[in-house]
Amino acid sequence: MPSFDIVSKIDMPSVQNALDGVRKEINTRYDFKGSNCEVEQQEDKIIIKADDELKRKQVEELLITYLTRKKVDTGALEFDKPEAASGNSIRQEVLVKQGIDRETAQKIVKVIKQSKSKTQTAIQGDEVRVSGKKRDDLQEAIKLIKDLNLKHPLQYENFRD
Repeated sequence: MPSFDIVSKIDMPSVQNALDGVRKEINTRYDFKGSNCEVEQQEDKIIIKADDELKRKQVEELLITYLTRKKVDTGALEFDKPEAASGNSIRQEVLVKQGIDRETAQKIVKVIKQSKSKTQTAIQGDEVRVSGKKRDDLQEAIKLIKDLNLKHPLQYENFRD
């Protein structure tokens, strides 16, 4: 019985490479000279530290630019509210979302079931498995999910016949 998995994975080495590029640009750009702007990664979080709101916004734009260059979908980033930090600076956490959350998974299952296609769906942790009798049914399920226009970046893998 053909099946495939719907997953949401972010290539963390690419994220690390993008952060290295952002750090390098912060160190070389004239408008960041003498400022205490930095970007660091802690597991699945990116922490932006800046002197003021303008520099924080510039670092955020640099981060998005470098991640896009490394072909990392920026829809997986969740920016928290900037907060005041010590030394009159600003700190912002950016969460890199991995896996499909329960709410999104349930929405995917609901849409596939409402389409009355001949497929079965099952939520397995942070991924969704779709199986059916025909390959065409599975391709139709992929099209339905793409038409949902979810903000979450999704990949379709482990396609088996």
